[in-house]
Amino acid sequence: MNIGEAAKTTGVSAKMIRHYESIGLLPEAARTESGYRQYGDKDINTLRFIRHSRDLGFSLEQIRTLLGLWRDRRRPSRQVKALAQAHIDELDAKLRELQAMKATLAHLVHCCHGDDRPDCPIIETLQGGATG
Repeated sequence: MNIGEAAKTTGVSAKMIRHYESIGLLPEAARTESGYRQYGDKDINTLRFIRHSRDLGFSLEQIRTLLGLWRDRRRPSRQVKALAQAHIDELDAKLRELQAMKATLAHLVHCCHGDDRPDCPIIETLQGGATG
């Protein structure tokens, strides 16, 4: 199938398919005599794998590692589990950061009168002042 069909089938945009080829996540596509990219079942499966990995928030380098593990049918599953657990740990850290940001913003919103007066703890904090 051509790149448009591959994009539609996998949910990965044509632009991203070309990007994944350029960085080596996806092998360069076969070309027709007129130069159009052609993708087979193996390519489609790889694109789906990449898309699902991206949906779970894995980085491109983590996906590169996962692809290698996926292709190596003799690999121990503990390697896959370790990579996924490391990703969970990263997500937990990001979640804590987001929760801290939310708590700070909630506090600032609570402290702001939200009326016609110009003083605002949100603006003061953003310009480097105290957090109220």
